[in-house]
Amino acid sequence: MFPTSSLLQLPSTTPKLHASPFLNGSQSGRPSLFSSPKPCSLASPRWAPTSLPLTVRAMRTLQGRVVSDANDKTVAVEVTRLAPHPKYKRRIRKKKTYQAHDPENKFKIGDFVQLEKSRPISKTKTFLAIPVAARNAPKPVEDVPQDLGLPLESQT
Repeated sequence: MFPTSSLLQLPSTTPKLHASPFLNGSQSGRPSLFSSPKPCSLASPRWAPTSLPLTVRAMRTLQGRVVSDANDKTVAVEVTRLAPHPKYKRRIRKKKTYQAHDPENKFKIGDFVQLEKSRPISKTKTFLAIPVAARNAPKPVEDVPQDLGLPLESQT
């Protein structure tokens, strides 16, 4: 009834691989998002570290000026930074206010403090206020002895 010629064959069932790994899983040796990573030994050249573990120290300490000390054991510190304008590329001042922990209530409005990152103390407090000498404060004068007991080159 039906002709059995080679022209009427069904297409093969081999899947067509796409260039995108999202359409056909992780072919070509790339790890899948859902598969667990393969364990590698420490002697493997893929794992060989160049040095000890690195730590990123970004945003650990900030400096600013106390703008409010109304709350108990808390000061509001305004931190000013320079950032480039997105369109004009000129550096502009950007200010942000952080809540910092002041356990002894020793900071007053206008004091310069350093903020150090710590564990969360409350919902908004994750910094500890540390005293810093003001930038325009006079530096203490150290007594330097006039005669050190060494002969000068011009005296020899």
